[in-house]
Amino acid sequence: MKNLLEYILIHLVQFPEDVKVEEETDDRGSLFTIHVNPEDIGRVIGKGGAIIHSIRNIGRIRAIKEGIRARITIADGNERETDLK
Repeated sequence: MKNLLEYILIHLVQFPEDVKVEEETDDRGSLFTIHVNPEDIGRVIGKGGAIIHSIRNIGRIRAIKEGIRARITIADGNERETDLK
């Protein structure tokens, strides 16, 4: 899942060298935190949250396929978690 998120993000942003995805595991499943250059946050979120919604949908599909619970957040100061299974 981490590699998939990194692949999507690297091809989406202007500063791919700043893309970092951290994975933490707890009793609720895996938490994937997306870190990008501050100038790229708007690109990752998209108009009305459309891009991050699509990324989370892709993550949801991958989580179901792998049989895991996953959450994806963006490290932008406004942390929001979304369960993906």
